[in-house]
This record gives sequence, C-alpha cells and structure tokens, in this order.
Amino acid sequence: MTGNEVDPVAGRVHSLNVSGGGVPKRPVSEAYVTKNGLRGDVQGDLRYHGGPERAVSLFSLEVIERLRVEGHAIAPGTAGENVTIAGLAWALVVPGARLEFEGGVVLEVASYCVPCGKIRGSFAEGKTQRINQEDHPGESRVYARVVAEGEVREGEPVRVVRVTE
Repeated sequence: MTGNEVDPVAGRVHSLNVSGGGVPKRPVSEAYVTKNGLRGDVQGDLRYHGGPERAVSLFSLEVIERLRVEGHAIAPGTAGENVTIAGLAWALVVPGARLEFEGGVVLEVASYCVPCGKIRGSFAEGKTQRINQEDHPGESRVYARVVAEGEVREGEPVRVVRVTE
C-alpha cells in the first residue's frame, strides 16, 4: 500500500451499545464481551436475539451514514447493534469471517440479522427491510459468536483476519 490507500480489512470500534432490553441501545465507552454477549446488554426475545450463536450484533458506520443520507433516522445503536465498526469493507463481514480486536477479543460472524419491527423507528416509513441482506446485500447487520472473550473499547482497532467460503 502506498499510504493513501485504505486497508479494507482494518477498521476501528466506533460505538459500543447496550440496553436493559429493547432499542435504542445506549452507548458505552467499553464493555466486557462474554460467550453470551456484552455484559449489561439484555435481549427481550431469546428466540430471535442473543445466545451463543447471536451473542454480538455488529453493524457498519459507513452503512449507517449512507442510510442517513437516504433520509432514515438511524444512528449507532438504534437498530439494536452492540458494536458499530468504522472503516472496514463491510462486504467482507460475512458468515465465517473472523474479526480480531486489538485487545484480544475475537468474534466469528455466524449469520446475517433479519430486521425486526422493533427497529422501524430508525427507518423512513418503518421500512426495516432496507437492511435485509436478501434485499440489500452487504448492508445488513450481522450476528457473531464469541471465540475469545475480553474487554473491548471505543476507538479500538479491529481487523478481519479470516474469511471462510
């Protein structure tokens, strides 16, 4: 790389978000990540959210910014994500991808998040399908399982270290 190029596999934590249940999730500057998600974060319906295969929800700051330009009222945490990441080529964040945080936390993307009605306030005319992977590939939130637990901090570097086919 020449110095003017952006590394598509490197980004940083823009926002960490938790809630006692529901949305929006509120920002915190740091959080401990366990096998079941961020400490202090509660999911109201464990049939669809949470648990070891959906422990952490991730989203892209750049996708959020594009959605805002389109007129959506979305912001970090309002769509229920725990970690908003800036600077990563979001198309690389697919099931099987591993994300390694500088502090040692490792997440593996398990699946795309299907948008639910509880986040409709973040979307013009309540159109949550705007972030559905099937309708808008590469602009979905993702769920991740926790491979290595630990502390994660706002501003911390993160890299995509492995992508499986």
